[in-house]
Amino acid sequence: MWWQKYMVASLKDMPVQYPTLMCGLLIPFLLILIQVSSCTVTVTGYIGQDVTLPCSYDVQANGVLSFCWGHGKVPRSKCSNTILLSDNGNVTFRESPRYQLLSQVMQGEVSLTIVKAQKTDSGVYGCRVEIPGLFNDQKINVHLTMEEAPMEELDIQSSTDCDTVTVSKALLEAENIGRIAVIFFLTIILILILIIRRKVLMGRTTPQQLNTITAENIYETIPTTK
Repeated sequence: MWWQKYMVASLKDMPVQYPTLMCGLLIPFLLILIQVSSCTVTVTGYIGQDVTLPCSYDVQANGVLSFCWGHGKVPRSKCSNTILLSDNGNVTFRESPRYQLLSQVMQGEVSLTIVKAQKTDSGVYGCRVEIPGLFNDQKINVHLTMEEAPMEELDIQSSTDCDTVTVSKALLEAENIGRIAVIFFLTIILILILIIRRKVLMGRTTPQQLNTITAENIYETIPTTK
């Protein structure tokens, strides 16, 4: 068809006749390719507690790779304000011991843990995994927000303390009841021992001794005449 030949000829001549237009179309396309492997994650941490910023890649497909963490969005190259740098699984730079890799790094888990995070740790962090090839680097931007610990945790802690005090009081009351019971039973046993001992002594007394005791009691009761 005549219109197909016309379209083919027009497309062939377009780069020569309209170089500026072609460059304008290619630049946004290249920028899109650059941004394909980047994403943004939001993480909320609590002041005084450890917080983990996620980042991972496929080790089976790419092997163990180099990566970096920086404070700020991931730029076009490397990391901005680098705080941790790893070369094929080995940490070569660490800005502070508070920045730790507590995951399975050799398994592609390169999440960054900030130990005892503070309010000043809020902000954007960037993770770049250097994947071989043009525009293949994996980029993750993590927006960290630091907050005070929720009141629920404080209430749970307070109720736990109250429960502990209540249990302690209950134990003390149980101990007091046990002590009173022991004293009561010891008193009963002592009384029984005295009763049994008296019966034993009465059983050992002879009839002659009983007559003598009776006579003495009679003489004591007879009044003397003057």
